[in-house]
Amino acid sequence: MMADTDNKMRIEDLSMYYGSFKALEDVDLDVPARRITALIGPSGCGKSTLVRCLNRMNDLVDGTRVEGEVVLDDRNIYSPGYDTIQLRRTVGMVFQRPNPFPKSIYENVAYGPRLVGIKGKQELDSIVEESLRKAALWDEVKANLRESGLNLSGGQQQRLCIARVIAVQPEVILFDEPCSAIDPVATQLIEDLMADLKKNYTMVIVTHNMQQAARVSDFTAFMLVLEQGDPGRLIEYDETNKIFTKPDDERTERYITGRFG
Repeated sequence: MMADTDNKMRIEDLSMYYGSFKALEDVDLDVPARRITALIGPSGCGKSTLVRCLNRMNDLVDGTRVEGEVVLDDRNIYSPGYDTIQLRRTVGMVFQRPNPFPKSIYENVAYGPRLVGIKGKQELDSIVEESLRKAALWDEVKANLRESGLNLSGGQQQRLCIARVIAVQPEVILFDEPCSAIDPVATQLIEDLMADLKKNYTMVIVTHNMQQAARVSDFTAFMLVLEQGDPGRLIEYDETNKIFTKPDDERTERYITGRFG
């Protein structure tokens, strides 16, 4: 089912609870290195919950617990004593709505490197420029680095947030519906950017936009809640082209052809 490629992360028998509510059940999923994996499915099927399990963002919500494993480079990130601060540098996240800090463009990008002890101006200048270049934003902002990141357009703000993630040298970048709050032109820029970033980063994207999943991803996972109140489950996972042209499961075909969900 899978292409010949190394896996950066491996999800095994993952179930996740918010208090007594079971949000995910028995998810098994490989995340190939330097590829884009898309998570699709109807609202409420657990896509965002799953992607937040990959860097333990759900830990920040009271009453959550996880069963099973998420293995990053052969180590379970839920094992006792795992360094979650280092995890979130290694597995960065870009959220649905752009969330730049109320700081200058420069300081938004330099914030993470400063936290890990980088203080030299020359080194910070280099990191800021490189990160903004990788986020396809440098040419648009290089003359205005001291202006507030909040003054940028929505699409520029989202690319600034991507630059902020890149600045701490992650290996995996998670995107939770990164284009849902920006216009089509900005969406195209983000999609082009993701295709370029794939050369160096492993990416997972949650999207409601099936055309986007078909355009940008190498692999696609379809998730579904079978009955109201049930946990989200992984229904089918394969190469994107196969999912969108010849899925194995009838429910996948019904969803991608718009007959439900």
